[in-house]
Amino acid sequence: MSATTDLDIGISGMTCASCVGRVEKALSRLPGVTGVSVNLATERARVAFAGEPDPRAVAEAIENVGFEPQRQDFDLTVGGMTCASCVARVEKALLRVPGVESAAVNLATERAHVTAYAGTVDAARLAEAVEMTGFTAAPVAETDSAVAAEDPAQDRNRRDLHHVLIAAALSAPLVLGMAGDLLGLNLMLPPWAQFLLATPVQFWLGWRFYRAGFMAARAGSGNMDLLVALGTSAAWGLSVYMMLTAHPGHTPHLYFEASAVLITFVLLGKWLEARAKGRTAAAIRALMQLRPDTARVRRDGVEVDLPIAQVRVGDRVAVRPGERIPVDGRVAEGVGSVDESMLTGESLPVEKAPGSRVTGGSINVDGLLLVETVAVGAETMLAKIVRMVEGAQASKAPIQRLVDKVAAVFVPVVLGIAAVTLAGWWIGTGNAETAIITAVSVLVIACPCALGLATPTAIMVGTGAAARHGILIKDAEALEHAHAITAVAFDKTGTLTEGKPRVTDLVAADGFEEAEVLRLAAALQAGSEHPLARAVRDRAAERGVAAAAPEGFKALAGRGVAATVEARALLLGSKRLIVESGLSDAALETRAAALESGGRTVSWLAETAPERRVLGLVAFGDTVKESARAAVRSLKAQGVETVMVTGDSAGAARAVAADLGIDRVFAEVLPDGKADVVAALKAEGKVVGMVGDGINDAPALAAADVGIAMATGTDVAMHTAGVTLMRGDPALVAGAIDVSRRTYSKICQGLFWAFIYNLVGIPLAASGLLSPVLAGAAMALSSVSVVLNALSLRGWKP
Repeated sequence: MSATTDLDIGISGMTCASCVGRVEKALSRLPGVTGVSVNLATERARVAFAGEPDPRAVAEAIENVGFEPQRQDFDLTVGGMTCASCVARVEKALLRVPGVESAAVNLATERAHVTAYAGTVDAARLAEAVEMTGFTAAPVAETDSAVAAEDPAQDRNRRDLHHVLIAAALSAPLVLGMAGDLLGLNLMLPPWAQFLLATPVQFWLGWRFYRAGFMAARAGSGNMDLLVALGTSAAWGLSVYMMLTAHPGHTPHLYFEASAVLITFVLLGKWLEARAKGRTAAAIRALMQLRPDTARVRRDGVEVDLPIAQVRVGDRVAVRPGERIPVDGRVAEGVGSVDESMLTGESLPVEKAPGSRVTGGSINVDGLLLVETVAVGAETMLAKIVRMVEGAQASKAPIQRLVDKVAAVFVPVVLGIAAVTLAGWWIGTGNAETAIITAVSVLVIACPCALGLATPTAIMVGTGAAARHGILIKDAEALEHAHAITAVAFDKTGTLTEGKPRVTDLVAADGFEEAEVLRLAAALQAGSEHPLARAVRDRAAERGVAAAAPEGFKALAGRGVAATVEARALLLGSKRLIVESGLSDAALETRAAALESGGRTVSWLAETAPERRVLGLVAFGDTVKESARAAVRSLKAQGVETVMVTGDSAGAARAVAADLGIDRVFAEVLPDGKADVVAALKAEGKVVGMVGDGINDAPALAAADVGIAMATGTDVAMHTAGVTLMRGDPALVAGAIDVSRRTYSKICQGLFWAFIYNLVGIPLAASGLLSPVLAGAAMALSSVSVVLNALSLRGWKP
């Protein structure tokens, strides 16, 4: 009788007992299922299998009945990877774990990001799967950071440098003998001395290649280590054989220097590569170092220094001039200026007063500030920025899929070419020595390291450089897509304009007074946080107008608001709302058209009960951002079409568009209609970037090829977008496209040189035109050059 295995999985979307019944029915029909129990309160299902459970089938069954299997993300550090083939092996091992939906491994960061069905797997099981392939693995704790990981990396780099120096010292006498031969001098050491110098390099310093190569071979795969181990072992073994079989008194030509120098070059290349890769993480380390370790908290009138982990929401933190602000919060007392350049890229300090928001990690330039804490730890903006940058650097670009496919077959193909080379030279010349050395050159020069490093290193440096200037890129896919953008659609209010409208005109219908229009409009807007509502309340406060409390307030998406004020049913909103209500006023329509042609946004005030009539107009003006014109000019210089998509009237939208030089305008668009405009632009064959800052922009941001959100807007917009601009500067849109284009260019350059290097190097080695020593030097240089090419992005500025 087969054993029964239980599988637990989380489910989202169930609301009632009938939902539970649907899920249970679907799961019970799966092959091998012997029992199902679904709990609505805990949102979990327990499925009993006769034998091995099938999490993917369970998840698909849940999705087929309209619910969502819950997912959980895991991050692991992976040690011991050396090339793209290693990455493929780790990913394959993780994907074989039951319950894992996707796995992405990054060679540059030495991390794996795994998405699994919640409850089906844990971090220890994932780490065990990685270790079974011969690599080391450990879960990344929530508190881990690039800073915390810096010390072990530095220790490893120091150890690797020591190994390089020892290998160079042991190889130098062998190289001296080889150089003497070229100069006609007999400086070659006796065979036994060459053996004593080369053997420690081969089997002590080179042991790492044997270990990793063996693990790859055992897994039915291959990697760079296997090629190095086979190539150097062949050279060392041939030398030993020739030394032992040499005629007495005859000193044969040995190849100990080839094996020793090869290993030295590879160790040197890996050390240089590791140092360069460490510099690619500089952006993360710089961000993490912004966070102070302690905060000066004022409790019961007394200031005490507390570790940052002990600060709670609501605590008041005193920040003196020159100190970093340790928490996200609002200024409760004090006035001063704050340097937010490391977070937003804005070079000038920002003035802060009571009520102003401040962000942890920024510097208080002058003035004593008392900050009331609103977010600590993982909820702070700095922590979110770090997570976003880390996520982007750990993600895999679509172009990497091509590299993965090549890497999967690369090492077996190289082994085949080396075998053919060996056989061809042996048969063609009858000289086994020449055949073996030529095959060794093929094995050594064909290194897939550069292929594996080209994409992740460019992404790490590009996203880091962008973050330093206030451009946060969510993932590698957004970075790659942004380079191809051909049209950018802007929301108007808060994106191209300041988003702080003011009332410019009040127009009353015949028989009414402006004061009454303002009073009723202010009453309607009493409970709204919309920018236009605040503008109405501000004008009422300026004129000392007291507004009654509204009853039955209702927001009408994309149209306006409705409520009952003083027993009168009122509407305030767009012309569309008035038309839909069957109301009109010819005189006010003429005045409204004139205001809109001047760039004003017009709201109509009307009464629907007890009488039906239009009461008046409220006109608003907004200031165009100073950087908006430069943004449009920059985008046009990049060959990108500019589009405005707004809910405002056509007249107001056209006035702003004409002022800025925007190519196309879509006005009076409802919130859900913005996504339709984006879809229409995509149907024209355009790659669309959508720029917005509000909740109503979220559908359009999601529909665009790349959503670009202003961090001055809502969290919903930021979560939906692929790119977030840390300050409300539309000029950064052109910067985001530019950094994407430059990063993509570096990726293509790296992959081009990696492919060309192998396409040229392997035939040269197979034809006998490259010695093993030159092949080893070229192999080491290829990886280092790819990383250094990516590092040239560090100086990028928008």
